[in-house]
Amino acid sequence: MGDVAVGARSGHDGEEDRGRPVGAAAPAANDAAPASGNGSGTTEDGAVKDERSGTEDQGADGTPAAKKQRSFWKELPILIGIALVLALLIKTFLVQAFSIPSASMQNTLTEGDRVLVDKLTPWFGSEPDRGEVVVFHDPDQWLAGEPTPEPNALQVFLSWIGLMPSADEKDLIKRVIGVGGDTVECKGTGPLKVNGKALNEPYVYPGNTPCSVDDQGGQFKVKVPEGYVWVMGDHRQNSRDSRYNQSDKNRGMVPVKEVIGRAVVVAWPINHWDTLPVPDTFDQDGLKNQPAAALSVAPQGLALAGVVPVALWRRRRIAPAETR
Repeated sequence: MGDVAVGARSGHDGEEDRGRPVGAAAPAANDAAPASGNGSGTTEDGAVKDERSGTEDQGADGTPAAKKQRSFWKELPILIGIALVLALLIKTFLVQAFSIPSASMQNTLTEGDRVLVDKLTPWFGSEPDRGEVVVFHDPDQWLAGEPTPEPNALQVFLSWIGLMPSADEKDLIKRVIGVGGDTVECKGTGPLKVNGKALNEPYVYPGNTPCSVDDQGGQFKVKVPEGYVWVMGDHRQNSRDSRYNQSDKNRGMVPVKEVIGRAVVVAWPINHWDTLPVPDTFDQDGLKNQPAAALSVAPQGLALAGVVPVALWRRRRIAPAETR
């Protein structure tokens, strides 16, 4: 039998070749080829894959092996970093928190309140309108002589990314009374008039008169130039506003370019939660406001909303592969 086997492999003995099916050993040789060691093979459907590349890792039972899921604690710093970046972007372009440092806007806003300021609509050309409560940069030393607290490094950082109210004490908050082209007038104790229309001002602090009788600026008649606004505090007898800064370079007006945005929500403390709508008195004929879109969520809330989809997407990417 040994000679016959040699003869069958060598092909020199024609008689023995006729004694068994020609090429019977060929399938066995072909079947063994994938295990011969070149690292590639064919799947059942004929698709060629590279076993060395690891594109189809398999477990002991032949099913695709599950990818190792990254630890939550390893992902946490990444998610925190994403949240901080989102908070910074939101604070810069969308909405920012500010703290009320004085009583000049009582009772609409009280000292210590936190308000959220819409910074988005100005990017689309929206300008301050009558009746809105706005935050603006000090236009010309309005806060000169006022004490300004020195925030610590942590407060500066949290304020910078928008997770705390602004630490910049050079900002003011007042109500817009007149816009470019308006004539604003106060005589006696009031009422305050805009373009000859008397305003009914329920937001004025109880016990105050709409106009202040004094010779420092409480009695006035001004025309607001284009690109500026005239602002006043709701606590009329306790607010250093446009009336008392008429000697500055802007004659008491606030340049629109210095307005940071409109305060839309009282966010803190909880028992002061409220919106800051435009009072109905500014809806008189000739004084109607153009509606403006406003955001009403905190930067950290928007940041969290942005992080959640990212977290879910990351965890889905590393989830165990489904068994085919």
